[in-house]
Amino acid sequence: MNTRGYAVMEAKKPLVPYQFNRRELGANDIALDILYAGICHSDIHQAREEWGPALFPMVPGHEIAGVVTSVGNKVTKFKVGEKIGVGVFVDSCRTCSSCQAGLQQYCLEGMTGTYNGLERDGVTPAMGGYCNYFVINEDYAVHIPDNLPLEGVAPLMCAGITLYSPIKHWKVGPGKKVAVMGLGGLGHMGVKFAAALGADVTVLSHSPKKEKDALAMGAHHFVDTSNPDNFAKHAGTFDVILNTVSAELDINQYLNLLKLDGTLVVIGLPGKPYSVHVGSLLNGRKSIGGSMIGGIPELQEMLDFCGKHSIVSDVEVIASDYINEAYERTVASDVKYRFVIDTKTF
Repeated sequence: MNTRGYAVMEAKKPLVPYQFNRRELGANDIALDILYAGICHSDIHQAREEWGPALFPMVPGHEIAGVVTSVGNKVTKFKVGEKIGVGVFVDSCRTCSSCQAGLQQYCLEGMTGTYNGLERDGVTPAMGGYCNYFVINEDYAVHIPDNLPLEGVAPLMCAGITLYSPIKHWKVGPGKKVAVMGLGGLGHMGVKFAAALGADVTVLSHSPKKEKDALAMGAHHFVDTSNPDNFAKHAGTFDVILNTVSAELDINQYLNLLKLDGTLVVIGLPGKPYSVHVGSLLNGRKSIGGSMIGGIPELQEMLDFCGKHSIVSDVEVIASDYINEAYERTVASDVKYRFVIDTKTF
């Protein structure tokens, strides 16, 4: 199928209109019309080759929401006309212990990314969601509840699951004091999920102007981290801290905010390693953890949860010819809180 989208032809160059062919529909495949595609900061890192060598031409995008248009003759999971979501990966080995446990994101052979890589055949370039059409094996797509607007769902496929997974793993809920570092595309989803699960939620941000938004999203407290006195004031407060910040910072200041046996979960990916003073961990038996997206079962669980609680991402819908400007604004943290491309404009 001829597919229209936007691609970056070489590292650090602007994205341009691009046409390419998707593979034919296989027996276990689903075809979908993409209606909305979110812009994730990792798209920018990869398009600009900031995470190592990349494959070009590259069609970025792994926050995909659309509608099923056709199914292979062995497909049982989806029907034509259903709402469908695709996230950060489109395949995995299926046989390792991680895949068997429904944790395909930790596939021991490596998951197959939605873009900037090769499909499982080792030959076909994987092209992402900045386009109007997609084909995927039914096992790696998920159902979207009918009551959720697709433009708000698209970022859930990465930003949403990236916060939902650690929140569930570290058992965030009633009686837990949780802090979210940063109120951006990732952080605002952490606030919504933690609040919906009944936790006491605090936003830690160096931008005081975001306090009103944080409280409107369900946060109970806001701490201005640009004021150094606030670190001493809130020492020993939190059971879990969710670090969504990609910028370099003094992680020890935040470790000191943890209670006894508290955990700081790293979700954002900084450019340089953190310098951790071991004393920050020893004094209170504290832990640093990490989490990366979620597997297919958890992705579906998250969407069902969102349907039940009417949770979606706060988005700014854009036309395709605005993508390059949206990239610059994302880097500048000038978005509330996720750009989403209307694919009708391709």
